[in-house]
Amino acid sequence: MNDLTTVELLWLEKRIENRIRFGKVAAETITGDHRRVLSFAPGSIFAFVRWTSNDFGTVLSRIDILRAVKPGERYSTVPWITPGGESLLRLAGWPKVERVLQLIDAVEALGINPAEVAPDYWHHVHNRLSVNETPRAYTRARHQAWLRRRRTTL
Repeated sequence: MNDLTTVELLWLEKRIENRIRFGKVAAETITGDHRRVLSFAPGSIFAFVRWTSNDFGTVLSRIDILRAVKPGERYSTVPWITPGGESLLRLAGWPKVERVLQLIDAVEALGINPAEVAPDYWHHVHNRLSVNETPRAYTRARHQAWLRRRRTTL
């Protein structure tokens, strides 16, 4: 049995774009001209961005930040992802998706890999943006506290 979480990526110009914004890929398979399947090891965190349009404009903008699960762990189902993942953030609508992408950029500007950010920060961002409030910025101090806490629980 395969313990990896797989994400199907598809790109059709001006119609569909499924992409990974961040995450450590364990394996990659090219399945067609515009299709790839990326796999993530259990415990890894990744961001999945989906965008769909039709002749009249954008019909879907969504971002999910997920933790790949181990067999037997609870998970949320997400289209294009098998089996699914632990949802840390799930937002729809371009203004909210764009804001999350800006927050990811801000984390990277600190020299921190977004896949290594404290999972509770992504919960915080989800909760704040869901009610149209401004999330707190992620800081180096918060990241250091997370790394120390993670070391003590291992």
